[in-house]
Amino acid sequence: MKGVELVLVLTGVLLNAAAQLLLKAGAGVLTGIPFRASNALTIAGRVVVNLPILAGLCCYAISVVVWILALSRVQVSVAYPMLSIGYVVTAIAAWWLYGESLGATRIGGIALIIAGVWLVMRSAPVQS
Repeated sequence: MKGVELVLVLTGVLLNAAAQLLLKAGAGVLTGIPFRASNALTIAGRVVVNLPILAGLCCYAISVVVWILALSRVQVSVAYPMLSIGYVVTAIAAWWLYGESLGATRIGGIALIIAGVWLVMRSAPVQS
């Protein structure tokens, strides 16, 4: 995978991870609201004015455009598994930002994901 291709794929992955973290940051506005039809307007109202949630949705929208550009240059069988790097980034960022736990089992899983992505990248043909 060439430089620009890698940049596009990683940008898409990082935008997706950022979107997840922003959605988590904004999700607190829904704490304590029971999830039922009668609360739909309350939930929608809190979501549409919540800046972290709106920023997360914007990250998703931009990531779709970036991802389409990446897929125009990289085989989907290579690009799609690289989305797994988002799990790694998100887990580490959630530990750092939100104090979520990262025990030995999760760290082992993260190591397996990294190894798997490395193997997929190694097998990727260089396109000209």
